[in-house]
Amino acid sequence: MSYQLSGLNRLSKAIIGSAIEVHREMGPGLLESIYERCLHAELSRRGLRVESQVQLPLTYKGEVLNKALILDLVVEDSIILELKAVEVILPVHSAQLLSYLRLTGKPMGLLLNFCVPVMSKGIVRRLNDRVQLIRS
Repeated sequence: MSYQLSGLNRLSKAIIGSAIEVHREMGPGLLESIYERCLHAELSRRGLRVESQVQLPLTYKGEVLNKALILDLVVEDSIILELKAVEVILPVHSAQLLSYLRLTGKPMGLLLNFCVPVMSKGIVRRLNDRVQLIRS
């Protein structure tokens, strides 16, 4: 499947605006689950289709495992949002998002850390290098 990069960029901009609004309204220092609920509500208010706690069944070499990954939020079936409320984003957090992108085939992911004084400092954007992006 291929995706228009310009459309993904517009969508990610709307998501980031929503995250900034949630951070402005709620402030840093709360539980991740609170930010998830608030961000879901804000994205929905802006007319975006958003799913919470999306279960991704796991398979290993064709065998279905009795375990599933759980994605925090998926917006418009295109962008995975991995939310954090941690002091520092670590490389393992980015690796987690990249694994989610690879396993789902989604084109883009945003790592959003709400435990920062300014939300723009808590945003990491990743593209799935295994998905064809059409640049226009």
